[in-house]
Amino acid sequence: MGCDRNCGLIAGAVIGAVLAVFGGILMPVGDLLIEKTIKKEVVLEEGTIAFKNWVKTGTEVYRQFWIFDVQNPEEVMMNSSNIKVEQKGPYTYRVRYLAKENVTQDPEDNTVSFLQPNGAIFEPSLSVGTENDNFTVLNLAVAAAAHVYQNAFVQVVLNSLIKKSKSSMFQTRSLKELLWGYKDPFLSLVPYPSVTTTVGLFYPYNNTADGVYKVFNGKGNISKVAIIDTYKGKRNLSYWESYCDMINGTDAASFPPFVEKSQVLQFFSSDICRSIYAVFESEINLKGIPVYRFVLPSKAFASPLQNPDNHCFCTEKIISKNCTSYGVLDISKCKDGRPVYISLPHFLHASPDVSEPIDGLNPNEEEHRTYLDIEPITGFTLQFAKRLQVNLLVKPSKKIEALKRLKRNYIVPIIWLNETGTIGNEKANMFRSKVTGKINLLGLIEMILLSVGVVMFVAFMISYCACRSKTIK
Repeated sequence: MGCDRNCGLIAGAVIGAVLAVFGGILMPVGDLLIEKTIKKEVVLEEGTIAFKNWVKTGTEVYRQFWIFDVQNPEEVMMNSSNIKVEQKGPYTYRVRYLAKENVTQDPEDNTVSFLQPNGAIFEPSLSVGTENDNFTVLNLAVAAAAHVYQNAFVQVVLNSLIKKSKSSMFQTRSLKELLWGYKDPFLSLVPYPSVTTTVGLFYPYNNTADGVYKVFNGKGNISKVAIIDTYKGKRNLSYWESYCDMINGTDAASFPPFVEKSQVLQFFSSDICRSIYAVFESEINLKGIPVYRFVLPSKAFASPLQNPDNHCFCTEKIISKNCTSYGVLDISKCKDGRPVYISLPHFLHASPDVSEPIDGLNPNEEEHRTYLDIEPITGFTLQFAKRLQVNLLVKPSKKIEALKRLKRNYIVPIIWLNETGTIGNEKANMFRSKVTGKINLLGLIEMILLSVGVVMFVAFMISYCACRSKTIK
């Protein structure tokens, strides 16, 4: 009887040990199965989960605009006063709803090339007004004239055309005109056929395409999936391609899988003509999916003295105060010489000298920062907010009457934008069932087997020892 009981206890302990060992073995095996599945599904080729969502995003993406309405235009032109602005918005458009075009796989180097069509649909229900709302803003053509054409004789000619067209330093334009283009009366008088007479912050946009992009599809080397190999777009990036190597990373829609918190994630944006980067901030739960939040650090817009990577964006020693100013990036090299500066909204993280001539700004870290929420196992971006401000440099000019009373340089904010996207409920459910759900289930089974095995082994061994002790007595 004692022997049978002892044998039963030993058998139970053995079973527990087997379960514990099996659970322990299942862990690395399960991890390998997960890794194999992920590596297969994130490759950018026909038939994978990644490819389907990459060609046409299932996430609704919106771009909100806030316009800086100038309150004292006459005072600025006459006395070179601080520019008083009032933020008006948001005005919302749906963007990135068109599928990629000309998708072409190249098996020779494991890349895929494509065009990203541009389109914007106004969303009245998500806006404070209509596309016909008017604003007092900087005159884009007049403000840029002194910078683009610095020859004194040419400026005299341009001044006569500015006066003839009754143009000034500021103008009143509708939202639609300011964003998507209008025929400028001053430029229409310039007697050069090469001069573009239509002006707009995002002109041309609708019915155009960004690219050609060429990215690695991940076959043969999953660590390079979605990383940009080459970019040939309408932007003039030859300066940075050859001098600063500024086309790095992905397009931020996804990153190579198995993202670590210690990583610095690089991504390219044609809007700002450069690659930029984000660093880990926190873990959050997005619709039941654990994600890592990566944020754009203040160092990304730092002066070249603080961040040598930004030396390419310090092109004028006077404006930048010998490259000590920070918070704005001069991207005129890829804007055909027009003095366009990019910053975070309301000059967040900018040096005091940048915002000093502008009244009415209220930088706020929570509202004005850029972030990406990334599912770390797949590398997919499930939520993001890209926030940028478009500014134009205005300088005094003795030959152009509209600018001759200015006594200082201004970097004038025109608009700021917030482009956002969040995975929809249907896509989130699919993602949980096909990715995180299976991973969690496998992990749960592993832990149950390991835990039950350990408990059974310990319990039976304790019972066996107690039984043996009684038998000896």
